[in-house]
Amino acid sequence: MDIAHAIQTLCVYAFPMIFAITLHESAHGWAAERLGDPTARSLGRVTVNPLPHIDMMGTIIVPGVMLLVATLSGMGPLLFGWAKPVPINPWNFRNPKAGMGITAAAGPLSNLLQAVLWALLLKVLVSVGIHERFFLEVAVAGIQVNVVLMALNLIPLLPLDGGRIVRSVLPEKIGREFDKTERWGFMILLLLLAFNGLWYVVAPFIRAGQWVVNLIL
Repeated sequence: MDIAHAIQTLCVYAFPMIFAITLHESAHGWAAERLGDPTARSLGRVTVNPLPHIDMMGTIIVPGVMLLVATLSGMGPLLFGWAKPVPINPWNFRNPKAGMGITAAAGPLSNLLQAVLWALLLKVLVSVGIHERFFLEVAVAGIQVNVVLMALNLIPLLPLDGGRIVRSVLPEKIGREFDKTERWGFMILLLLLAFNGLWYVVAPFIRAGQWVVNLIL
């Protein structure tokens, strides 16, 4: 596959990817504010503007390089990235343990909502007769990016949202032991990524997203 096609793929995925990651973080801040913690709002992190959320390495460089390498190698789009974590002070919650679980769940839920909105946009484009390939591909990418990020963040591993959700329902004694696994979380993720273990997590979500795309197109 030539470099021009790889760059085109990068352009298609750039907008959905940046907003999927940054709105995910904003959703954490929004949920925390609803539960009584104004920390994220006071730091300007409850916003649809991606700039306050962008982490140069996690939001731009890593996803871009992975996407280019995967596309050039013929593997198809492969994405993994993150934004600056939204600061949360759980002691501002009436129930800190439950509040952290709800705040964590807000991120993946935001990706589910975005996937639905991209699907609706794709349906509108097709319905009104707009068949410009670039716009259709961006909408499809929006669905794919968000279902993948939702799946990855629901892995029950700290510091991911899935791990925070699990932590919020564990008995305190077991939860404290579970907290100790956070130091290994990123390393475990890298190993899963290196040995294709993450594919088994995201594959069902990708197939579901593709099923929706096929229904519309």
